[in-house]
Amino acid sequence: MNTVIEIKNVVKNYQVGTVVVRALRSVTMSIEKNEYVAIMGPSGSGKSTLMNILGCLDTLTKGNYILNGTDVSKMEDNQLAEIRNKEIGFVFQTFNLLPRYTAHENVMLPLIYAGYPKAERDEIARKILDSVGLSDRIKHKPNELSGGQRQRVAIARAMVNNPSIILADEPTGNLDSKTSVDIMKLLEIIHNEGNTVILVTHEEAIARNANRIIRLIDGQIASVEIMN
Repeated sequence: MNTVIEIKNVVKNYQVGTVVVRALRSVTMSIEKNEYVAIMGPSGSGKSTLMNILGCLDTLTKGNYILNGTDVSKMEDNQLAEIRNKEIGFVFQTFNLLPRYTAHENVMLPLIYAGYPKAERDEIARKILDSVGLSDRIKHKPNELSGGQRQRVAIARAMVNNPSIILADEPTGNLDSKTSVDIMKLLEIIHNEGNTVILVTHEEAIARNANRIIRLIDGQIASVEIMN
């Protein structure tokens, strides 16, 4: 299989006053292309820190992070920003949409940063919004959309650059149960189309949509469960 992510002996420490918090303690793991992996753990287990490392939102203290064959461990902030835009699509619990922008404009943002010409990014954004069932909502702003629709816009934005990884952090955390089911079905479709999906969640039922569950406790991998 083609390894997308490989982290080796990753340590992440935070200095809080005079105390050193050891958030990750020598974590080693790999994720293959087109895997669907859930990362679980109680509060303080290190799952949010691991997500930030995987998403190139934070740097590690020690160890190595290989993303698509490139060691991103020692990259500068501007290099990490470029990696994030090209390689990783983010879906957050709070949607993180710009309130003054329409659904169409929100989805186009990564394409602007990537340097696509206006006509091309307009067409790509329209197609991706259509693929998540929002072709009739492209001119609506976030406050004119339901929670589920806002999350669909966020998923469309995450997919628009055709990233190597979709990283979903508690994607159903602000949604009701029926809408949560709809969003998980959409993530399953995205996975079935060949995308690598990493899901960070504290909900067992949500995690069981994945092919593999990695459980963290006290900054270390406690167990790995392969789903049927």
